[in-house]
Amino acid sequence: MRFSFVVAVASLGGLLFGYDTGVISGALLFISDAFQLSPTLQGVVTSAVLVGAVAGAAIGGATTDRYGRRRVIIAMAILFTFGSLASAGATALWHLIAARLLLGVAIGVASMLTPLYLSEVAPAERRGGIVSLNQVCVTAGILTSYLVDFAFADVAGSWRWMLGLGAIPGLALGIGMALLPESPRWLAGQGRADEVRAVLGQLRSPASQGETDREIEALRGDIRAERQSASLQALFTSASARKPLVIGIGLAVFQQVTGINTVIYYAPTILRQAGFASNAVAILATAGIGVVNVAATVAALLLMDRAGRRPLLIGGMIGMVACLLALAGSFAFVGGAGIATAAALAVYVAAFAVGLGPVFWLMIAEIFPLAFRGRGMSVASVANWGANLAVALVFLDLMRVAGAAGTFLLFAALTAAAVAFTWALVPETKGRSLEEIERAMGEPVAISAANAATAGYDG
Repeated sequence: MRFSFVVAVASLGGLLFGYDTGVISGALLFISDAFQLSPTLQGVVTSAVLVGAVAGAAIGGATTDRYGRRRVIIAMAILFTFGSLASAGATALWHLIAARLLLGVAIGVASMLTPLYLSEVAPAERRGGIVSLNQVCVTAGILTSYLVDFAFADVAGSWRWMLGLGAIPGLALGIGMALLPESPRWLAGQGRADEVRAVLGQLRSPASQGETDREIEALRGDIRAERQSASLQALFTSASARKPLVIGIGLAVFQQVTGINTVIYYAPTILRQAGFASNAVAILATAGIGVVNVAATVAALLLMDRAGRRPLLIGGMIGMVACLLALAGSFAFVGGAGIATAAALAVYVAAFAVGLGPVFWLMIAEIFPLAFRGRGMSVASVANWGANLAVALVFLDLMRVAGAAGTFLLFAALTAAAVAFTWALVPETKGRSLEEIERAMGEPVAISAANAATAGYDG
């Protein structure tokens, strides 16, 4: 089986994640008119997916550790398809909210399971780029949703088409995953050694047989070393999981409280406030931001295994701070001039897309010990979606109370805090096997101030 096919199919989970989170940005303009929604109810409709995502992320770790990565992804593909069609067919507000809750469960599981599956099937030297491909698919899904929003902006029942078309990639993911193998690392954890060799034989080229043998030996040693309880309680009490948990939860929260999904969910609304003349024009400008998002994520994909994780994280967040200050200044002094606001939003999204966007999901797939990997990613994903939910719920009311300038200034301060957190705690994992990362996370070493920003550290 061609490895590229495995990666392409599995990455559809990221495409669905992006589409179903991004499509509401344009659809909300029309849903609000159809159901006569107040700003608070607009926040509820937007956030329904996020409530479901918190639940999905909470159950995702234990579920995938028990039933395997492949079967759970297939189940989520079915839920994506059903949720999309149910959202499109909603005849009452409660019906729409319930359907989006179901979609959210699928998104929450997919958000942690897709990078987990990809990290476990990828060779160590290619893992960063391959797992980051998931983030490219997330941004491609967001861009696709913006283009669909624009295409149907003047069509009767526009929001139903926007929401319902998410069923197509859902079907593709379910059919494709039925053809793919299970994760070799999960099989190793279940003691299914013969299947591990068979799957690696499918995933690796015949010329790399020696490397495959070494990979199997590393897996065996890792499993022998990790015959400990992998309960949720053990995750919070184990010394080997403590530092990865702090890093995972910290990056999860900072990824959201720095404001990125206010742009994903509310960009057309922000741009209308900045002076764009119509819904269609605001959605088209949002699609332009989506193009920048995809391009910057592709750049991150190419740089991830060359530049390293830490330089992309720190450099990207510094760029975000600068753009958020520019946005605050734009709204404070020139009333949010449309073109200037759109340009600042685009650069802000680009800075996020080369750093905090893809690196967070890659890091949580790398840093947890094998025995805790599923649950650790689940906890980090719950924190991520919980922070996402909180920001989405309060954003429109925050804009009303503090104004756009005050809101973006707050996001800038939180992003500066994220830079300090990353500088102090986040290690470099470029080029290491998952087993090497696991050993290093329990063996902190000192580093000098001179090489801290770019070289990272092994601890």
